[in-house]
Amino acid sequence: MRPRIAFAGTPEFAARVLDALTGFDCDIPLVLTQPDRPSGRGMKLLPGPVKQRALAHGLTVAQPATLKTPELRAPLVVAAPDLLVVVAYGLLLPPSVLEIPRLGCINIHASLLPRWRGAAPIQRAIEAGDRRTGITLMQMDAGLDTGPMLAECALDIHDTETAASLHDRLAEAGARLLTDTLPDLLAGRIEAQPQPEAGACYAAKISKAEAALDFRRPAIELDRRIRAFDPFPGAVMTVDAAAIKVWRASPEALPGAPGVISQVGDDGIWIGCGQGSLRVTELQVAGGRRLPVSEFLRGHPFSAGQRADLPDRTDD
Repeated sequence: MRPRIAFAGTPEFAARVLDALTGFDCDIPLVLTQPDRPSGRGMKLLPGPVKQRALAHGLTVAQPATLKTPELRAPLVVAAPDLLVVVAYGLLLPPSVLEIPRLGCINIHASLLPRWRGAAPIQRAIEAGDRRTGITLMQMDAGLDTGPMLAECALDIHDTETAASLHDRLAEAGARLLTDTLPDLLAGRIEAQPQPEAGACYAAKISKAEAALDFRRPAIELDRRIRAFDPFPGAVMTVDAAAIKVWRASPEALPGAPGVISQVGDDGIWIGCGQGSLRVTELQVAGGRRLPVSEFLRGHPFSAGQRADLPDRTDD
């Protein structure tokens, strides 16, 4: 008899895994995803990527705001899944939900656990300068990404990696790892292994307040932050009261005073940092689009000696 595998997820990362699961030999009796959210200038309620994909595949969708009450858990109980696959769902599953599927609940997490448990493992790995990350397939327990591990795969983080590019590579890896692991998992041929105690750390959710670039930091740190915050929330510098998003840059050895622009040209804008300088090569003003520096400077000229604001320090 074909296994019954329910799915819970919300963003694009999860949608790509759902696409892969629809090609696996199983029934998908239910897809759980978060309620539609207001988006755009009109703040119209729009479905998330998982809901869109689920409906395209003809799957049944439920969108409870919480799973804490029996009434809101009822669709999952009725679906009677053998297994629940959870990927970036955005809601904590209470113990009562973990007990519903016959084989429990498994989670696809975008890090090599126990490093970077939590909400933003992709961004925090880039920001920290990690050279390697990956996917962990985990049996869920009542903790936050603390359950025993079923399988994992590792990926190198490239020197120019952004959160967007790493997201796409990890989503593909997660989909492959799930479909490769499911046959042995469903047959009971995998023994979950406890996570190591050493190396655990938490990937806090990214906030817009972190976007401001502090040029008192080393240039290499700012380069990592710019890449980690692409596409959200974007890294921001403020020059002459204008907030400008910085999408691409590279650290340079050229010394300079923090926040002071030392050179301007079609190949970059050099801004002094706590160590070295940051050569900015792609920028965007509010209401505009991303532009290479040569095009940006035609409409927004900069000159040597101008200063970028230094934000109040909160993380010394």
